[in-house]
Amino acid sequence: MTINAPAKLTVVTEGAPSPLRRRTTSIIIHVLLIGASILMLYPLLWLLAASFRPENEIFTSASIWPSSWSLDAYFRGWNGLRTGFGTFYLNSFIISGLSVIGNVLACSMAAFAFARLNFKYKNFWFAMMLMTLMLPYQVTLIPQYVLFRQLGWVNTFLPLVVPKFLAADGFFIFLMVQFFRGLPKELDEAAQMDGCSPWRIYWRIIIPLSMPVLATAAIFTFIWTWDDFFGPLIYLGEMRQYTVMLGLRTFTDSTGESDYGGLFAMSALSLVPIFLFFLFFQRLLIEGIATTGMKR
Repeated sequence: MTINAPAKLTVVTEGAPSPLRRRTTSIIIHVLLIGASILMLYPLLWLLAASFRPENEIFTSASIWPSSWSLDAYFRGWNGLRTGFGTFYLNSFIISGLSVIGNVLACSMAAFAFARLNFKYKNFWFAMMLMTLMLPYQVTLIPQYVLFRQLGWVNTFLPLVVPKFLAADGFFIFLMVQFFRGLPKELDEAAQMDGCSPWRIYWRIIIPLSMPVLATAAIFTFIWTWDDFFGPLIYLGEMRQYTVMLGLRTFTDSTGESDYGGLFAMSALSLVPIFLFFLFFQRLLIEGIATTGMKR
């Protein structure tokens, strides 16, 4: 007796794309994404290439690859001004570093009060804090300038740094409040039973558990402060106090000769601290953005 093996049944799902069609769609999507990435990166690549070109070839070619390579623009840009570009870097690092410290400390303390403490009119003051997010910087510019001028702070770093230590950035307070609210309140209750004060709860419990959101605030503060042009332009009047962004402006002159090679070379160098700062805290930044406002 011969027993025939059961025939394999091929189930064809109606409407499902074939493997060839899926692969073709995937290839098309990747090609489009690569093309969009190249299009977005082209200005940055052209800037980098222009910094190595001779002065007479900067605006005569749209190619990314220079015909000849030269580091003359970097030496000329670094030492060609009345004040060395290293001074501008140092000023930017001082202002950005102090701003990061001030924002992280002051905004985290204000956020801790709004998220974990109970005090009179808490909701009212929180709403007032949120309203400051709707005010453009130009609305408060003149009153702030008058105040800082009366205090004798104009032509110093103080107007750019001191507000950061007074929790002046409502965005970071709101960001941290959302993160702190996701931390279990049982931690606070257990610490209170052990005799911890609100300050010790903030410093020993909340801060160690909030490194992702603190790193997020630090990264955005550093980038925004480093790239700020308007604030230093208003408050800094002497060239030895200039930041990197103000220093870049000195390479162009509408009434005289402009050094575009030095400008592009120093512009490329000005991007290095931002990239390094972002890459160093990238993991904490992604974690902080992903978990803000979510129940943990």
